[in-house]
Amino acid sequence: MTTWCRSCLNISFERETVERYPAVSSPIGAESLALGEGNDMTKGGRHARVTPLALVVRALRLAATVGVFAGALIAGTAVAETPAEFIYRVSHSTFGDIGTYSNTIEPSRDGTTVQTRAHFEVSMLGVRMFREDAARTERWLGNRLVSFHGVTDKGNGPVEVNGEARGNGFVITSSSQGTITAPASVHPANPWSNNFLSSNTMMRPDSGKLEQVRIGSGQETTVKIDGATVSAVKFEIDGSTKYTVWLDARGVPVKFVADDDTGKVTFTLAKCIGCGPEPAQIGTR
Repeated sequence: MTTWCRSCLNISFERETVERYPAVSSPIGAESLALGEGNDMTKGGRHARVTPLALVVRALRLAATVGVFAGALIAGTAVAETPAEFIYRVSHSTFGDIGTYSNTIEPSRDGTTVQTRAHFEVSMLGVRMFREDAARTERWLGNRLVSFHGVTDKGNGPVEVNGEARGNGFVITSSSQGTITAPASVHPANPWSNNFLSSNTMMRPDSGKLEQVRIGSGQETTVKIDGATVSAVKFEIDGSTKYTVWLDARGVPVKFVADDDTGKVTFTLAKCIGCGPEPAQIGTR
């Protein structure tokens, strides 16, 4: 990793998602993180040496994962019941800034639509090294996911993941995982509300792969956002990748980090439309 220079990389980030939910509120929760990749990013056997291209790809996949996680943390009754848009700056501990990530929540009497946009692209010396685009649609009834459709394209053609509630389970079909049945409480790796803290089963939206996660108890702390010190509650989520999330007094994830052997990917809230004062306005300098 020491052979890379940040100035050599031009990385931008964008992913697209559409999710549908009924307008409901639940306790602050953070189940799993938006995971764009399956075990490709965190396989148990870690090599002593990683090629630069492989490192770039893995780092971006980690970013995808975190990105989805971001959506997962959008929480709080006020957020769930009013339209809001969350825009994040995204950076990597080795590659520097890699772009932006956003979640838009549009509630209605019949449910809520969550649109997530992201695009991942890495270029080095003018040559594109990696790119990923994705779109997802989720539909929720109460706190239960009743359908899922996702398409992810990493340059080799689109890959679909579909899921639907059946009886006491949730049946997921994908080209990589085949057909599997998850618990009814499963949440995609882009939980949009605080109810994700109530589930320990996460589905990765790019592959349909299931992962068990452990969620630590929240700790009151502060976090720096645009130079302001913001009061927050920190949650740590432990799965194949470790995640840390900071929720402010509004229940908004103002910052979250995914950490694995490729480094840390950090999402910092840059703008929050329709969810009250900006972090810099509710914090102290």
